[in-house]
Amino acid sequence: MKSFSSKTSTILLVCLLFRACLDVEGQGCSPSGKIMGKKPPPGQCNKENDSDCCVQGKMYTTYKCSPAISSQTKATLTINSFEKDGDGGGPSECDGKYHSDDLPVVALSTGWYKGGSRCHNNITISANGRSVVAMVVDECDSTMGCDQDHDYQPPCPNNIVDASKAVWKALGIPQDNWGDLDITWSDA
Repeated sequence: MKSFSSKTSTILLVCLLFRACLDVEGQGCSPSGKIMGKKPPPGQCNKENDSDCCVQGKMYTTYKCSPAISSQTKATLTINSFEKDGDGGGPSECDGKYHSDDLPVVALSTGWYKGGSRCHNNITISANGRSVVAMVVDECDSTMGCDQDHDYQPPCPNNIVDASKAVWKALGIPQDNWGDLDITWSDA
């Protein structure tokens, strides 16, 4: 049997380490289940901000986790109203209150929300060459949806920063482009 040269051994080791890193990254946050969509009762799904309503019989993926947090965590910025009768549904999880859409506030996907441990903490959101500091006031539930408590909307994906209009304005995003935006965020 021929022995490997030192160069071949080094290349093999680097390839194995690279593969191991990819495996670990891929295991960061797997789906935790699925829920079946239910048709909202007439007039019960608020479509403000082009919100999605659950579709009868559609399967929605749920998550108990979110991707790992870094100094520049990649996420999708979505728009949400935190005001009474807005598309956010009920009052915010952190304090049981509604918040003005003129204030920079956000809801984070379940894994990042961490059971409320980020409540009233600030995060820095960066996109479009700008940054804004916003306060965490709510959870964007990645584990449940399609019910009255969630305004008959599907569960959130696991990588969402759901933001008030004030955040979108501070980032200088034209209103006709509000909806989904690739961003980075970090704890402030």
